[in-house]
Amino acid sequence: QVQLVESGGGLVQAGGSLRLSCAASGRTFSSYAMGWFRQAPGKEREFVATINTSGGGRSYADSVKGRFTISRDNAKNTVYLQMNSLKSEDTAVYYCAAGYTTYAIRPHEYIYWGQGTQVTVSS
Repeated sequence: QVQLVESGGGLVQAGGSLRLSCAASGRTFSSYAMGWFRQAPGKEREFVATINTSGGGRSYADSVKGRFTISRDNAKNTVYLQMNSLKSEDTAVYYCAAGYTTYAIRPHEYIYWGQGTQVTVSS
C-alpha cells in the first residue's frame, strides 16, 4: 500500500513557474514508476509525465515537452514536477500516481493516486 500526497500547487501568472511535489509513504517507493496527470474542468484526466524507478528514464506529453521536468528522489520518497513557462491551458488539478508499468501513459495503468493539487495559471 502506498499513500501519495501532492503539494506545491497555487495561482501563478502566465510565463511563471511552479514545482509540484508528491510525497509517498511506505518503504517500496523505489519499486514504482511514477506519473503525473492533470484534469481540467469538464475534461478527462490526461497524462503529463512519467519517470521510471531509477529516475533515469522519463517521458512527457507533447503539450508539456520542453517546459516541464519530472524527477524523483528515492531517498526522500518524493517525485517532483517542475513546471516552467506556464500557460493558461495548464490550469488543472494535478495528480501523481504510482504503478508498476514503466512509461505508462494511461490512468488505468497506475495503481495508487494522490488527492490532487490545484494549479491555476492566469493570463
